[in-house]
Amino acid sequence: MVDHRGVLGVTDRFEVAVRLFGQHREFAGDSVISVELAAGGTVADLKKALAAHPALGVALEGAAIALNRRYQPDESPVLDGDEVAVIPPVAGG
Repeated sequence: MVDHRGVLGVTDRFEVAVRLFGQHREFAGDSVISVELAAGGTVADLKKALAAHPALGVALEGAAIALNRRYQPDESPVLDGDEVAVIPPVAGG
């Protein structure tokens, strides 16, 4: 990984398109929202940014985060260009 800090025109933040399904899509009123993350951000950082969204907030409790179609733990890095999805909790037996 290249360190671009201090290089003119290179930002330390990026936008992530987050796909929403089920109740999360209904609450947000859209199937995709944009979230800004700092370079080096993790799934935990993404969850915090999503929780700040006025329509989502506590609705994220129990949701899983998938990066590039795989469930990821909170410590996983989120990279510019990753496919990100919020998967609502599933009930049943």
